[in-house]
Amino acid sequence: MTTPPILRIENLRVESRKSVLLDDVSITLAKGEVLGIIGESGAGKSTLALSSMLLMRPGCRVTAGSVELCGQPLIGLPQAALEQIRRTRVAYVAQSAAAAFNPFYRLETQITELPALSSRLGRTERHRMAAALFEELQLPDPETFGKRYPHQVSGGQLQRAMIAMALINKPELIIFDEPTTALDVTTQIEVLQLIRKIVREHDCAALYVSHDLAVVAQMADRVLVMRHGKMVEEGPTRQLVDSPQTEYARQLVSNRGHHGYAEHRGEDTPILDIRNVTAAYGAVTAVDNVSMAMAPGEVLALVGESGSGKTSLARCVAGLQTVRSGTITLQGAPLPPLVEQRSFEQRRLVQYIHQLPDLALNPRQTLREIIGRPLSFFHKLSGARREQRLAELMEAIELPVSYLDRYPSALSGGQKQRICIARSLAAEPKVLICDEITSALDPLVEESIVLLLSRLIRDENLAILFITHNLGLAARFSHNVAVMQHGKLAEFGPTAEVFETPQSAYARTLMEAVPQLDEGWLDSRRRA
Repeated sequence: MTTPPILRIENLRVESRKSVLLDDVSITLAKGEVLGIIGESGAGKSTLALSSMLLMRPGCRVTAGSVELCGQPLIGLPQAALEQIRRTRVAYVAQSAAAAFNPFYRLETQITELPALSSRLGRTERHRMAAALFEELQLPDPETFGKRYPHQVSGGQLQRAMIAMALINKPELIIFDEPTTALDVTTQIEVLQLIRKIVREHDCAALYVSHDLAVVAQMADRVLVMRHGKMVEEGPTRQLVDSPQTEYARQLVSNRGHHGYAEHRGEDTPILDIRNVTAAYGAVTAVDNVSMAMAPGEVLALVGESGSGKTSLARCVAGLQTVRSGTITLQGAPLPPLVEQRSFEQRRLVQYIHQLPDLALNPRQTLREIIGRPLSFFHKLSGARREQRLAELMEAIELPVSYLDRYPSALSGGQKQRICIARSLAAEPKVLICDEITSALDPLVEESIVLLLSRLIRDENLAILFITHNLGLAARFSHNVAVMQHGKLAEFGPTAEVFETPQSAYARTLMEAVPQLDEGWLDSRRRA
Protein backbone atom coordinates (compact mmCIF):
# COMPACT_ATOMS: atom_id res chain seq x y z
CA MET A 1 0.00 0.00 0.00
CA THR A 2 1.38 3.42 -1.00
CA THR A 3 2.14 5.75 1.91
CA PRO A 4 0.12 8.96 1.52
CA PRO A 5 2.00 12.28 1.47
CA ILE A 6 2.27 14.23 4.71
CA LEU A 7 0.29 17.07 3.13
CA ARG A 8 -1.93 17.16 0.07
CA ILE A 9 -3.82 20.28 -0.94
CA GLU A 10 -5.89 20.14 -4.12
CA ASN A 11 -7.64 22.96 -6.00
CA LEU A 12 -7.91 25.04 -2.84
CA ARG A 13 -9.85 28.29 -2.97
CA VAL A 14 -9.99 30.60 0.06
CA GLU A 15 -12.09 33.76 0.06
CA SER A 16 -12.51 36.74 2.38
CA ARG A 17 -15.58 38.94 2.42
CA LYS A 18 -14.12 41.13 -0.33
CA SER A 19 -11.59 39.12 -2.32
CA VAL A 20 -10.16 35.74 -3.32
CA LEU A 21 -7.04 34.97 -1.26
CA LEU A 22 -6.15 31.59 -2.79
CA ASP A 23 -7.33 30.47 -6.20
CA ASP A 24 -7.00 26.85 -7.37
CA VAL A 25 -3.81 26.03 -5.42
CA SER A 26 -2.52 22.45 -5.29
CA ILE A 27 0.57 21.09 -3.50
CA THR A 28 1.85 17.78 -2.14
CA LEU A 29 4.54 17.35 0.49
CA ALA A 30 6.28 14.06 1.26
CA LYS A 31 7.95 12.94 4.48
CA GLY A 32 11.40 14.53 4.87
CA GLU A 33 10.71 17.11 2.14
CA VAL A 34 10.87 20.91 2.39
CA LEU A 35 8.68 23.02 0.11
CA GLY A 36 9.66 26.66 -0.15
CA ILE A 37 6.87 29.17 -0.78
CA ILE A 38 7.98 32.53 -2.16
CA GLY A 39 6.22 35.66 -3.38
CA GLU A 40 5.50 39.27 -2.52
CA SER A 41 3.22 40.50 0.28
CA GLY A 42 -0.38 39.58 -0.45
CA ALA A 43 0.65 36.68 -2.68
CA GLY A 44 -1.08 34.18 -0.38
CA LYS A 45 2.03 32.53 1.11
CA SER A 46 0.99 32.64 4.76
CA THR A 47 -2.66 31.97 3.90
CA LEU A 48 -1.61 28.77 2.13
CA ALA A 49 0.65 27.74 5.02
CA LEU A 50 -2.10 28.31 7.59
CA SER A 51 -4.57 26.44 5.38
CA SER A 52 -2.54 23.28 5.90
CA MET A 53 -3.84 23.41 9.49
CA LEU A 54 -7.22 24.69 8.31
CA LEU A 55 -6.58 27.90 10.23
CA MET A 56 -8.31 30.93 8.72
CA ARG A 57 -8.12 34.60 9.54
CA PRO A 58 -11.43 36.13 10.69
CA GLY A 59 -13.83 36.53 7.79
CA CYS A 60 -12.06 33.97 5.57
CA ARG A 61 -13.34 30.54 4.51
CA VAL A 62 -12.56 27.63 2.19
CA THR A 63 -15.00 27.66 -0.73
CA ALA A 64 -13.51 24.87 -2.84
CA GLY A 65 -10.85 22.16 -2.79
CA SER A 66 -9.49 19.75 -0.19
CA VAL A 67 -6.78 19.56 2.49
CA GLU A 68 -5.41 16.21 3.69
CA LEU A 69 -2.84 15.57 6.42
CA CYS A 70 -1.31 12.09 6.28
CA GLY A 71 -4.28 10.94 4.20
CA GLN A 72 -6.90 12.33 6.59
CA PRO A 73 -9.26 14.97 5.13
CA LEU A 74 -9.40 18.04 7.38
CA ILE A 75 -12.34 19.88 5.85
CA GLY A 76 -15.49 18.88 7.68
CA LEU A 77 -13.77 17.59 10.82
CA PRO A 78 -15.25 18.68 14.17
CA GLN A 79 -13.42 21.55 15.84
CA ALA A 80 -12.20 19.31 18.68
CA ALA A 81 -10.60 16.90 16.20
CA LEU A 82 -8.91 19.78 14.34
CA GLU A 83 -7.52 21.17 17.59
CA GLN A 84 -6.11 17.75 18.50
CA ILE A 85 -4.34 17.54 15.12
CA ARG A 86 -2.90 21.05 15.52
CA ARG A 87 -1.60 20.15 18.99
CA THR A 88 0.03 16.87 18.06
CA ARG A 89 0.78 16.62 14.32
CA VAL A 90 1.45 20.14 13.03
CA ALA A 91 3.68 22.92 14.39
CA TYR A 92 4.04 26.56 13.42
CA VAL A 93 7.17 28.74 13.75
CA ALA A 94 6.25 32.40 13.34
CA GLN A 95 8.29 35.33 12.05
CA SER A 96 8.41 37.17 15.36
CA ALA A 97 9.46 34.99 18.28
CA ALA A 98 9.11 37.96 20.62
CA ALA A 99 5.41 38.24 19.74
CA ALA A 100 4.89 34.46 20.04
CA PHE A 101 6.02 34.20 23.67
CA ASN A 102 4.16 35.52 26.70
CA PRO A 103 6.60 37.83 28.56
CA PHE A 104 5.00 36.89 31.91
CA TYR A 105 5.98 33.19 31.83
CA ARG A 106 9.34 31.42 31.78
CA LEU A 107 10.39 29.86 28.48
CA GLU A 108 10.20 26.24 29.64
CA THR A 109 6.67 26.70 30.98
CA GLN A 110 5.51 27.83 27.55
CA ILE A 111 7.55 25.33 25.54
CA THR A 112 6.24 22.34 27.54
CA GLU A 113 2.63 23.56 27.64
CA LEU A 114 1.46 21.21 24.87
CA PRO A 115 2.91 18.02 26.43
CA ALA A 116 1.36 19.08 29.73
CA LEU A 117 -2.06 19.38 28.06
CA SER A 118 -1.92 16.35 25.77
CA SER A 119 -0.20 13.73 27.96
CA ARG A 120 0.28 12.64 31.54
CA LEU A 121 3.98 13.47 31.60
CA GLY A 122 5.20 14.85 34.91
CA ARG A 123 7.21 18.00 35.36
CA THR A 124 10.54 16.13 35.54
CA GLU A 125 9.94 14.33 32.25
CA ARG A 126 8.81 17.55 30.55
CA HIS A 127 11.97 19.29 31.77
CA ARG A 128 14.08 16.44 30.40
CA MET A 129 12.40 16.78 26.99
CA ALA A 130 12.92 20.55 26.92
CA ALA A 131 16.55 20.35 28.04
CA ALA A 132 17.29 17.76 25.35
CA LEU A 133 15.86 20.08 22.69
CA PHE A 134 17.78 23.05 24.08
CA GLU A 135 20.97 21.04 23.76
CA GLU A 136 20.10 19.92 20.23
CA LEU A 137 19.41 23.52 19.22
CA GLN A 138 22.75 24.63 20.69
CA LEU A 139 21.25 26.90 23.34
CA PRO A 140 23.47 27.83 26.31
CA ASP A 141 23.18 25.92 29.59
CA PRO A 142 20.40 23.54 28.43
CA GLU A 143 19.51 22.47 31.98
CA THR A 144 18.77 26.02 33.14
CA PHE A 145 18.00 27.89 29.89
CA GLY A 146 14.26 27.31 30.27
CA LYS A 147 14.18 29.21 33.55
CA ARG A 148 14.77 32.46 31.69
CA TYR A 149 12.05 34.87 30.59
CA PRO A 150 11.75 35.87 26.89
CA HIS A 151 13.33 39.29 27.48
CA GLN A 152 16.42 37.70 28.99
CA VAL A 153 17.64 36.01 25.79
CA SER A 154 18.83 37.28 22.40
CA GLY A 155 16.67 37.34 19.26
CA GLY A 156 18.46 34.32 17.81
CA GLN A 157 18.10 32.35 21.04
CA LEU A 158 14.40 33.22 21.24
CA GLN A 159 13.87 32.01 17.68
CA ARG A 160 15.56 28.70 18.59
CA ALA A 161 13.34 28.47 21.67
CA MET A 162 10.30 28.78 19.40
CA ILE A 163 11.68 25.97 17.24
CA ALA A 164 12.00 23.90 20.42
CA MET A 165 8.35 24.62 21.18
CA ALA A 166 7.46 23.43 17.66
CA LEU A 167 9.44 20.19 18.06
CA ILE A 168 8.33 19.27 21.58
CA ASN A 169 5.39 17.11 20.41
CA LYS A 170 7.30 15.55 17.49
CA PRO A 171 5.08 16.90 14.68
CA GLU A 172 4.88 15.40 11.21
CA LEU A 173 4.61 18.83 9.56
CA ILE A 174 6.36 22.08 10.59
CA ILE A 175 5.47 25.43 9.05
CA PHE A 176 8.26 28.02 9.08
CA ASP A 177 6.76 31.45 8.31
CA GLU A 178 9.63 33.89 7.61
CA PRO A 179 11.52 32.60 10.68
CA THR A 180 14.77 34.52 10.07
CA THR A 181 13.50 37.81 8.61
CA ALA A 182 14.06 39.76 11.84
CA LEU A 183 17.54 38.30 12.48
CA ASP A 184 20.98 39.63 11.61
CA VAL A 185 22.81 37.81 8.82
CA THR A 186 25.26 35.99 11.11
CA THR A 187 22.46 34.83 13.43
CA GLN A 188 20.33 33.94 10.40
CA ILE A 189 22.99 31.50 9.16
CA GLU A 190 23.03 29.67 12.50
CA VAL A 191 19.22 29.38 12.60
CA LEU A 192 18.97 28.24 8.96
CA GLN A 193 21.57 25.54 9.57
CA LEU A 194 19.66 24.34 12.63
CA ILE A 195 16.37 24.23 10.74
CA ARG A 196 17.97 22.13 7.99
CA LYS A 197 19.44 19.81 10.62
CA ILE A 198 16.22 19.23 12.57
CA VAL A 199 14.10 18.60 9.45
CA ARG A 200 16.59 15.95 8.34
CA GLU A 201 17.09 14.32 11.73
CA HIS A 202 13.44 14.42 12.84
CA ASP A 203 12.32 13.13 9.42
CA CYS A 204 9.36 15.50 9.25
CA ALA A 205 8.03 17.56 6.35
CA ALA A 206 8.23 21.34 6.27
CA LEU A 207 6.74 24.36 4.54
CA TYR A 208 9.21 27.25 4.43
CA VAL A 209 7.63 30.65 3.69
CA SER A 210 9.93 33.51 2.69
CA HIS A 211 10.33 36.50 0.37
CA ASP A 212 14.10 35.83 0.07
CA LEU A 213 14.80 33.48 -2.83
CA ALA A 214 18.41 32.90 -1.74
CA VAL A 215 17.26 31.63 1.66
CA VAL A 216 14.64 29.39 0.05
CA ALA A 217 17.26 28.09 -2.41
CA GLN A 218 19.32 26.82 0.54
CA MET A 219 16.41 25.38 2.51
CA ALA A 220 13.95 23.82 0.07
CA ASP A 221 13.84 20.72 -2.12
CA ARG A 222 11.11 22.30 -4.24
CA VAL A 223 9.90 25.88 -4.62
CA LEU A 224 6.42 27.27 -5.22
CA VAL A 225 6.24 30.83 -6.57
CA MET A 226 2.95 32.61 -5.77
CA ARG A 227 1.41 35.88 -6.87
CA HIS A 228 -2.05 37.34 -6.22
CA GLY A 229 -3.21 34.08 -4.60
CA LYS A 230 -2.31 31.95 -7.63
CA MET A 231 0.46 29.47 -8.40
CA VAL A 232 2.92 31.06 -10.82
CA GLU A 233 5.52 28.31 -10.99
CA GLU A 234 6.47 25.19 -9.03
CA GLY A 235 9.36 22.79 -9.38
CA PRO A 236 12.69 21.50 -8.03
CA THR A 237 14.74 24.26 -6.43
CA ARG A 238 17.74 24.10 -8.76
CA GLN A 239 15.51 24.01 -11.82
CA LEU A 240 13.64 27.10 -10.73
CA VAL A 241 16.80 29.00 -9.79
CA ASP A 242 18.80 28.04 -12.89
CA SER A 243 16.06 28.12 -15.53
CA PRO A 244 12.80 29.73 -14.35
CA GLN A 245 9.95 29.30 -16.82
CA THR A 246 7.83 32.39 -16.09
CA GLU A 247 8.69 36.06 -16.39
CA TYR A 248 7.80 36.75 -12.76
CA ALA A 249 10.10 33.98 -11.49
CA ARG A 250 12.87 35.27 -13.78
CA GLN A 251 12.47 38.72 -12.21
CA LEU A 252 12.84 37.23 -8.71
CA VAL A 253 16.01 35.37 -9.69
CA SER A 254 17.48 38.35 -11.55
CA ASN A 255 16.76 40.72 -8.66
CA ARG A 256 18.60 38.42 -6.20
CA GLY A 257 21.74 38.23 -8.36
CA HIS A 258 24.73 40.57 -8.18
CA HIS A 259 24.77 43.31 -10.83
CA GLY A 260 28.08 45.02 -10.12
CA TYR A 261 28.94 47.98 -7.92
CA ALA A 262 27.64 51.54 -8.20
CA GLU A 263 30.09 54.20 -9.40
CA HIS A 264 30.09 57.66 -7.83
CA ARG A 265 30.17 60.40 -10.46
CA GLY A 266 29.36 63.32 -8.19
CA GLU A 267 31.53 65.90 -6.43
CA ASP A 268 34.37 64.95 -4.11
CA THR A 269 34.00 67.84 -1.62
CA PRO A 270 32.09 66.54 1.44
CA ILE A 271 28.65 67.97 2.12
CA LEU A 272 28.38 66.10 5.44
CA ASP A 273 31.40 65.56 7.68
CA ILE A 274 31.23 63.48 10.88
CA ARG A 275 34.28 63.78 13.12
CA ASN A 276 34.98 61.75 16.29
CA VAL A 277 31.31 61.55 17.23
CA THR A 278 30.37 59.80 20.47
CA ALA A 279 26.80 59.41 21.72
CA ALA A 280 25.23 57.50 24.61
CA TYR A 281 21.95 56.48 26.20
CA GLY A 282 22.65 57.07 29.89
CA ALA A 283 25.72 55.02 30.79
CA VAL A 284 25.56 52.94 27.58
CA THR A 285 27.73 54.21 24.72
CA ALA A 286 25.86 53.76 21.43
CA VAL A 287 28.33 55.54 19.09
CA ASP A 288 32.02 55.53 19.96
CA ASN A 289 34.41 58.00 18.30
CA VAL A 290 33.09 57.56 14.74
CA SER A 291 34.33 59.59 11.75
CA MET A 292 33.17 59.55 8.10
CA ALA A 293 32.21 61.95 5.32
CA MET A 294 29.75 62.08 2.40
CA ALA A 295 29.81 63.99 -0.89
CA PRO A 296 26.84 65.20 -3.01
CA GLY A 297 25.48 62.43 -5.23
CA GLU A 298 26.91 59.73 -2.95
CA VAL A 299 25.21 56.81 -1.23
CA LEU A 300 26.94 55.80 2.00
CA ALA A 301 25.64 52.48 3.31
CA LEU A 302 25.73 52.03 7.07
CA VAL A 303 25.72 48.30 7.84
CA GLY A 304 26.12 46.11 10.90
CA GLU A 305 24.13 43.90 13.24
CA SER A 306 21.35 45.08 15.54
CA GLY A 307 22.73 47.24 18.33
CA SER A 308 25.85 48.19 16.37
CA GLY A 309 25.01 51.92 16.47
CA LYS A 310 23.72 52.48 12.91
CA THR A 311 20.46 54.18 13.79
CA SER A 312 22.00 56.02 16.75
CA LEU A 313 24.58 57.62 14.43
CA ALA A 314 21.85 58.55 11.94
CA ARG A 315 19.81 60.13 14.73
CA CYS A 316 22.85 62.20 15.69
CA VAL A 317 23.04 63.52 12.12
CA ALA A 318 19.31 64.28 12.16
CA GLY A 319 19.52 66.05 15.51
CA LEU A 320 17.33 63.50 17.27
CA GLN A 321 20.09 62.19 19.57
CA THR A 322 22.49 64.31 21.63
CA VAL A 323 26.15 64.13 20.61
CA ARG A 324 28.31 63.74 23.70
CA SER A 325 31.53 64.70 21.89
CA GLY A 326 32.76 65.29 18.36
CA THR A 327 31.37 67.46 15.56
CA ILE A 328 29.02 67.15 12.57
CA THR A 329 29.29 69.77 9.83
CA LEU A 330 26.92 70.40 6.91
CA GLN A 331 28.29 72.34 3.94
CA GLY A 332 31.22 73.35 6.16
CA ALA A 333 29.06 74.80 8.97
CA PRO A 334 28.71 73.03 12.36
CA LEU A 335 25.34 71.40 13.03
CA PRO A 336 24.02 72.00 16.56
CA PRO A 337 23.46 68.69 18.43
CA LEU A 338 19.65 68.83 18.62
CA VAL A 339 17.18 69.63 15.85
CA GLU A 340 15.42 72.35 17.89
CA GLN A 341 18.77 74.20 18.13
CA ARG A 342 19.31 74.18 14.37
CA SER A 343 18.40 76.95 11.98
CA PHE A 344 15.37 76.77 9.72
CA GLU A 345 17.65 76.12 6.74
CA GLN A 346 19.66 73.39 8.49
CA ARG A 347 16.47 71.53 9.34
CA ARG A 348 15.35 71.72 5.73
CA LEU A 349 18.63 70.41 4.33
CA VAL A 350 18.67 67.16 6.36
CA GLN A 351 15.60 64.92 6.09
CA TYR A 352 14.93 61.54 7.72
CA ILE A 353 12.86 58.65 6.29
CA HIS A 354 11.83 56.10 8.92
CA GLN A 355 11.75 52.32 8.63
CA LEU A 356 8.00 51.85 9.06
CA PRO A 357 5.81 54.17 6.97
CA ASP A 358 2.70 53.14 8.92
CA LEU A 359 4.20 54.83 11.99
CA ALA A 360 5.48 57.83 10.04
CA LEU A 361 2.28 58.74 8.16
CA ASN A 362 -0.73 60.29 9.89
CA PRO A 363 -3.65 57.94 9.09
CA ARG A 364 -6.14 60.81 9.43
CA GLN A 365 -4.50 63.00 6.80
CA THR A 366 -4.76 62.72 3.03
CA LEU A 367 -1.59 62.42 0.96
CA ARG A 368 -2.18 66.02 -0.14
CA GLU A 369 -1.95 67.15 3.48
CA ILE A 370 1.02 64.90 4.29
CA ILE A 371 3.19 65.96 1.36
CA GLY A 372 1.89 69.51 1.43
CA ARG A 373 2.99 70.16 5.02
CA PRO A 374 6.73 70.73 4.22
CA LEU A 375 5.75 72.77 1.16
CA SER A 376 3.86 75.17 3.42
CA PHE A 377 6.33 75.01 6.30
CA PHE A 378 9.64 75.36 4.45
CA HIS A 379 8.64 77.11 1.23
CA LYS A 380 5.43 78.97 2.16
CA LEU A 381 3.71 77.61 -0.95
CA SER A 382 -0.06 77.87 -1.33
CA GLY A 383 -2.76 77.79 -3.96
CA ALA A 384 -1.80 76.96 -7.54
CA ARG A 385 1.96 76.95 -6.85
CA ARG A 386 1.47 74.38 -4.07
CA GLU A 387 -0.73 72.19 -6.29
CA GLN A 388 1.82 72.34 -9.11
CA ARG A 389 4.62 71.27 -6.78
CA LEU A 390 2.47 68.45 -5.37
CA ALA A 391 1.90 67.18 -8.90
CA GLU A 392 5.65 67.35 -9.62
CA LEU A 393 6.45 65.35 -6.46
CA MET A 394 3.87 62.67 -7.30
CA GLU A 395 5.40 62.41 -10.75
CA ALA A 396 8.87 62.13 -9.18
CA ILE A 397 7.79 59.13 -7.07
CA GLU A 398 5.85 57.65 -10.00
CA LEU A 399 2.39 57.70 -8.44
CA PRO A 400 -0.77 59.17 -10.03
CA VAL A 401 -1.73 62.71 -9.00
CA SER A 402 -5.23 61.36 -8.34
CA TYR A 403 -3.82 59.54 -5.29
CA LEU A 404 -3.40 62.85 -3.46
CA ASP A 405 -6.91 62.65 -2.03
CA ARG A 406 -6.38 59.13 -0.68
CA TYR A 407 -5.46 58.18 2.87
CA PRO A 408 -2.40 56.04 3.73
CA SER A 409 -4.63 53.03 4.49
CA ALA A 410 -5.53 52.84 0.78
CA LEU A 411 -1.90 52.31 -0.26
CA SER A 412 0.42 49.30 -0.42
CA GLY A 413 3.61 49.16 1.65
CA GLY A 414 5.77 50.26 -1.28
CA GLN A 415 3.43 53.13 -2.13
CA LYS A 416 3.47 54.35 1.48
CA GLN A 417 7.26 54.40 1.43
CA ARG A 418 7.17 56.43 -1.80
CA ILE A 419 4.94 58.97 -0.04
CA CYS A 420 7.49 59.21 2.78
CA ILE A 421 10.17 59.88 0.15
CA ALA A 422 7.99 62.55 -1.51
CA ARG A 423 7.40 64.27 1.84
CA SER A 424 11.16 64.43 2.43
CA LEU A 425 11.81 65.67 -1.12
CA ALA A 426 9.25 68.43 -0.62
CA ALA A 427 11.74 70.11 1.73
CA GLU A 428 14.38 70.06 -1.07
CA PRO A 429 17.08 68.56 1.17
CA LYS A 430 20.76 68.03 0.43
CA VAL A 431 21.14 64.99 2.75
CA LEU A 432 18.57 62.21 2.96
CA ILE A 433 18.75 59.65 5.80
CA CYS A 434 17.06 56.36 4.90
CA ASP A 435 16.70 54.14 7.97
CA GLU A 436 15.97 50.56 6.85
CA ILE A 437 13.32 51.89 4.47
CA THR A 438 13.14 48.68 2.39
CA SER A 439 13.35 46.13 5.22
CA ALA A 440 9.59 45.46 5.25
CA LEU A 441 9.27 45.34 1.45
CA ASP A 442 9.35 42.45 -0.97
CA PRO A 443 12.31 42.10 -3.37
CA LEU A 444 10.60 43.54 -6.45
CA VAL A 445 9.07 46.44 -4.49
CA GLU A 446 12.46 47.02 -2.83
CA GLU A 447 14.09 47.18 -6.26
CA SER A 448 11.55 49.76 -7.46
CA ILE A 449 12.35 51.98 -4.44
CA VAL A 450 16.10 51.65 -5.09
CA LEU A 451 15.62 52.59 -8.76
CA LEU A 452 13.58 55.62 -7.65
CA LEU A 453 16.30 56.73 -5.22
CA SER A 454 18.98 56.19 -7.88
CA ARG A 455 17.13 58.51 -10.24
CA LEU A 456 16.69 61.13 -7.50
CA ILE A 457 20.42 61.01 -6.74
CA ARG A 458 21.13 61.67 -10.39
CA ASP A 459 18.50 64.39 -10.82
CA GLU A 460 18.76 66.14 -7.43
CA ASN A 461 22.42 65.41 -6.57
CA LEU A 462 21.33 64.13 -3.16
CA ALA A 463 23.67 62.58 -0.61
CA ILE A 464 22.03 59.54 0.99
CA LEU A 465 22.96 57.91 4.30
CA PHE A 466 21.46 54.46 3.73
CA ILE A 467 21.06 52.27 6.82
CA THR A 468 20.42 48.62 6.03
CA HIS A 469 20.99 45.08 7.27
CA ASN A 470 20.59 43.84 3.66
CA LEU A 471 24.20 43.52 2.55
CA GLY A 472 23.24 42.48 -0.97
CA LEU A 473 21.30 45.72 -1.36
CA ALA A 474 24.18 47.74 0.11
CA ALA A 475 26.57 46.12 -2.38
CA ARG A 476 24.63 47.11 -5.48
CA PHE A 477 23.29 50.50 -4.36
CA SER A 478 26.01 52.27 -2.36
CA HIS A 479 29.26 53.93 -3.36
CA ASN A 480 30.90 53.65 0.07
CA VAL A 481 30.24 51.36 3.03
CA ALA A 482 30.70 51.94 6.75
CA VAL A 483 30.64 48.76 8.87
CA MET A 484 29.59 49.34 12.48
CA GLN A 485 30.27 47.02 15.42
CA HIS A 486 29.45 47.76 19.08
CA GLY A 487 29.20 51.47 18.32
CA LYS A 488 32.61 51.64 16.64
CA LEU A 489 33.56 51.96 12.98
CA ALA A 490 34.96 48.51 12.11
CA GLU A 491 35.64 49.33 8.47
CA PHE A 492 35.05 52.13 5.94
CA GLY A 493 35.78 52.39 2.23
CA PRO A 494 34.56 52.05 -1.37
CA THR A 495 31.85 49.41 -1.65
CA ALA A 496 33.77 47.15 -4.03
CA GLU A 497 36.82 47.10 -1.76
CA VAL A 498 34.86 46.42 1.43
CA PHE A 499 32.89 43.57 -0.15
CA GLU A 500 35.69 42.01 -2.19
CA THR A 501 38.63 42.46 0.17
CA PRO A 502 37.38 43.32 3.68
CA GLN A 503 40.22 44.19 6.02
CA SER A 504 38.61 43.50 9.41
CA ALA A 505 37.62 40.06 10.68
CA TYR A 506 34.14 41.33 11.54
CA ALA A 507 33.52 42.72 8.05
CA ARG A 508 34.68 39.43 6.53
CA THR A 509 32.26 37.53 8.75
CA LEU A 510 29.39 39.77 7.68
CA MET A 511 30.14 39.54 3.96
CA GLU A 512 30.48 35.77 4.06
CA ALA A 513 27.13 35.40 5.82
CA VAL A 514 25.01 36.86 2.98
CA PRO A 515 22.87 33.97 1.60
CA GLN A 516 23.64 33.03 -2.01
CA LEU A 517 21.70 31.22 -4.73
CA ASP A 518 24.60 28.79 -5.30
CA GLU A 519 23.83 25.13 -4.63
CA GLY A 520 25.34 23.89 -1.37
CA TRP A 521 26.24 27.34 -0.08
CA LEU A 522 24.66 26.78 3.35
CA ASP A 523 26.43 23.45 3.80
CA SER A 524 29.74 25.07 2.87
CA ARG A 525 29.17 27.71 5.56
CA ARG A 526 28.79 24.90 8.10
CA ARG A 527 32.21 23.58 7.16
CA ALA A 528 33.83 27.04 7.05
